[in-house]
Order: sequence, then C-alpha cells, then structure tokens
Amino acid sequence: MRANLAVPFLVLLVSVGETAAAQSGRLDYPQWRGRDRDGAASGFVEPPAWPAELTRRWTIPIGEGYGTPLVLGDRVFMFTRQNGDEVMTSLNAETGSVVWRTTYAAPYAMFAATANHGPGPKATPLFFEGTLFTLGISGIISAFDAANGRLRWQTPMPAEQPFYGTASSPAADGGLVFVHTGNYDALTAFDRDTGAVVWRTAGTFTYSSPLVVEVDGVRQVVSVSQDHVVGLSARDGAVLWAHPFSSPHTHAITPIAHAGRIVVGAQNMGIRALRPRRQAAEWVVETEWRNDDVSPGMTNPVVVADTLFGLSERRRGQFFALDANTGATLWLGPPRQAENTAIVKTERLLFLLNDDAELIVARAGRARFEPVARHVVADSPTWAQPAISGDRIFVKDVDTLTLWTVTPPVR
Repeated sequence: MRANLAVPFLVLLVSVGETAAAQSGRLDYPQWRGRDRDGAASGFVEPPAWPAELTRRWTIPIGEGYGTPLVLGDRVFMFTRQNGDEVMTSLNAETGSVVWRTTYAAPYAMFAATANHGPGPKATPLFFEGTLFTLGISGIISAFDAANGRLRWQTPMPAEQPFYGTASSPAADGGLVFVHTGNYDALTAFDRDTGAVVWRTAGTFTYSSPLVVEVDGVRQVVSVSQDHVVGLSARDGAVLWAHPFSSPHTHAITPIAHAGRIVVGAQNMGIRALRPRRQAAEWVVETEWRNDDVSPGMTNPVVVADTLFGLSERRRGQFFALDANTGATLWLGPPRQAENTAIVKTERLLFLLNDDAELIVARAGRARFEPVARHVVADSPTWAQPAISGDRIFVKDVDTLTLWTVTPPVR
C-alpha cells in the first residue's frame, strides 16, 4: 500500500531544518522517554520557589493518540490520528502554529476489547539524524523528513491487523531503526535511509519499547518478548542472552539500564534487576534483586541518584521508592493516587502526570512521598508521556496539545 500524502501547506525555513537536524541541543526531547530513553527532562532548571500556578501559553487541537510530543530546536512534532488518517505534524513551539502536516490513510477497526483504548496511534515517534520514524496503530512504519514532512519511505499495512494495535516506540543506533512490528511480531531492524529489513529476530514481542545499551563492551538492543527479557546484537540481531520473564499479561514497561543492571517489571510480576555479563565466550544472566512489594503495571519507573521511583498498580495506584542497587523498599505512598501516571525526572524532582490530568510535582526523596505542587493541566484524560524542555511542559490529552511554562511570560 502506498501512502496517500497530503502536500505540506506551509514551508519550513532552512534554518529550522538545520536546527532539527542537529539533535544535540540541551533542550531537545527527541524520542520516547527523552534524550537517553530514561525518563529525564531536557535542560530543566528548578525555580527557587515553585509557582502557585503554571502558565498556559497555548492549546491547539491535534488529534487522537498517546504519543509523546517531540521537541527539536524551535519545533514540536506530534503523531496523531485525524479523520481516519495518521498524521505527522510539525508545530512552532513558541506559538503552536502549524509548520507542516503530512497524512496517510490508516484504516483501523477496533475490536470490542480495545474500544476503551481508542484508535491510536500509541507509539511515540523517534527523531534520528534529521528523520522522524513512526509506528502506526496497524503496524505501518514511516520515515518523514523532519524539515519538510516529505515521506522518505513507508512499509505496507500488515495483512493481519494487530488485535490490540501496536504501541512500541522505535529506537535507533548507527544506521538502523529498531521496531516491534505487526501482530505480536518479531523485533525488526530497518535501514535508516531506505527502510530495507536488515535483520529480524524470532520470538513474540508485544508493547515494551526496546532500549539500546552497551553491556560488557557490546552494543545491544534490550527488549522484552512475551516470555523473555533479551539482549540482541545491535549489528546483526543475534541473541546474546535471554532470561525467562513469562506473564499471562502483556509486557509494556521499557527496560531500564542502571549500573550494569537491566531493571524490568510487569503487571502482577513485581520488579527485578538482572545483570547480564560475558563469561568466556558465553553470556550469563543473574537476578541481583527482586521486589514483589510493588508492581508497575503500565507505568514506567525512573531512577534518580540510585533510587527507583514509580507507581504500583496495587492499592489502586500507589507511588513508591526502591533502592535501585538492592531492591529494598524505601517507602510506599498513599493509595488510590491514579490508574496510571507518566513520570519525568530531573536531578531533584519528579513530574507525575496522572491519567486524570493532574500533574504532581514531587521531591525525588528516599524518605517519603513529598509532593511540592499539584496542577490540573488538561480538560480530558492524559495517557501520553509529557515532554519537558527547559521550563516548558508539553501535555497531550485526548485530542489537544498544550504548552505550559513554569515561569510566567515576560511582560
């Protein structure tokens, strides 16, 4: 299937294209969970005193979907659904005005079990060396020129529609882009420039997004299949190591790399830290710690200064802190906080965006749950991860995008 593209209706200035292509700015937020795929804000500086209210700079209709906004230079990129099409939109970060907009047909019939999930897309785009890579709800993978929205390549719609849709956010390394494709399909490496398949693994992968790390000097893609945590050679997809991690539930948590460990969790499975290492010509994997006091469900934890923070699905949503080196429970917060939260970290703060549109700002402390402020930042549910760039907080709700700032505008 060829994409039916709408011609971008505004021209992007050359200087903006150069800014977007750099991907080295301190304030850039170029992919799922930020620059290093670890949930960190980009260039945030904590104010001396937290404001009583955030400043709303603009709100625009943008379409449905759960993808995180990407921030590159003075542009914001959103991947959404509008009128049955999947749409990549480039916006002016200062004003929210549309710079370019590219669409393609993406019909998707929701099953009864997925009606509450919406028609997506659910995966966050990836900005990599001047190109935006997306995974649509039905498994269509696209590459767009970030400067002008031109489609560089696109895969056909899979013959079989994924039952729950796709949700795994692409990652990249070298000249390759890694995506969990199709209906519980393999992890696949595509050539960044042409879209040609370079390698494809065996196994059944679902919704956890892959992580590219270096372990014992070997560059590898770490991801979670339906029954294993695996480390694959980034170069050729060879299985370096695999650790059993089977669950009747869908795996959705992105692995976390911390101090040589791979930290993983899943619904009703607690959290555990694995240490893969080379032993002669083989790889071995040890479980360094396991904590069953908490279970992350659908919320991705973060690590700040050797402390793992997250939201447990138990007790109707309970924030927690664990020692990231030992797995010991440091504190459990009050119950009934949220069904889901999206966490962004700084050196001392946690931004906890609950699905009911409440943004909790809390200290990243080891002693107790310590909220600093609470703000309502949308008029509808907020399932998408926010993008925090400098003092700017970009929040996607059901179908709008809003820019909030921590500091008031200069008058």
